[in-house]
Amino acid sequence: MSINKNLNRLLKPTEVAEILGVTKETLNVWRATKRYPLNYVKIGRNVLYKLEDVQAYIESQTVQNGGSEYAR
Repeated sequence: MSINKNLNRLLKPTEVAEILGVTKETLNVWRATKRYPLNYVKIGRNVLYKLEDVQAYIESQTVQNGGSEYAR
């Protein structure tokens, strides 16, 4: 079985926190409260994130600056 290493790379919470510009503790809160739709993988006690899920989360948080929301 061949797995694309870049697409399916598992990231540690510290790596994801750095990418998103938040603390590791913030990620813990997000997981516990299900505040944001950021999927994660649980292997034993380890919490890991798929790179593709982090990228999808970033895309889902992107706001298009077209001005139509507040245009009058």
